[in-house]
Amino acid sequence: MFTGVNCSAAIGRHCEGFPGQELRKIIEDNNLFMELRKRNKRVRFADAYLVDDVSEIAARRFKSVTTVMALTVPESISLAEDLMSDRALMQDLTRETIQDRYPDIPVVTPQRSAEHLFRLALANDFTLYEFFQTDVSGHSMDYARACAVLRVYDRFLAALVRCTEAAGITLVMTADHGNIESIGERGHTRNPVPFIVFGPGEEWIRDRVNSLQDVTPAILEAFDR
Repeated sequence: MFTGVNCSAAIGRHCEGFPGQELRKIIEDNNLFMELRKRNKRVRFADAYLVDDVSEIAARRFKSVTTVMALTVPESISLAEDLMSDRALMQDLTRETIQDRYPDIPVVTPQRSAEHLFRLALANDFTLYEFFQTDVSGHSMDYARACAVLRVYDRFLAALVRCTEAAGITLVMTADHGNIESIGERGHTRNPVPFIVFGPGEEWIRDRVNSLQDVTPAILEAFDR
């Protein structure tokens, strides 16, 4: 999704979880954040890492695809101080999942998190937020938990869409695989995932995306118009 490359074909297999050396190289050589920076665009990864310095993230043995990409543009990364100052979001939106470790970081509503993300979007040309509690709850096969996660996400999206629509910001939503829509399966599904675009240029962008590898090229083309 973040490279425009069919990575499964390139490395000869599908890679779940953390990318290995082959996949990391593909991401580090070329990705959405790097291409936008070449165009002098301001990019931001809105999910906060609860560390004080980017070097602590770089030193980690296991990194997600998004982390590998963000590290190629270090200034895009949000740290603990950003979260404390409401310049970043937690991956659960409300910060409830970190209260046992970080009780000094206040809980917020999903609507407030939407406001924080909106302010980041106003300050940057491209802002990425990754919500993966849907994936976690899908793996749990816990229907009540999945419903609770979706209710939080609904409240967040409702507030975010109102903000982006009023400001003329284009909102893009998609996923790299299915999961929560089939709560009876513990693993990822093979169901088609939605690709939703709302705002200026929405039809133009949607018309250019038929698979995950089309997402990055379509976004870059939109900036080049």
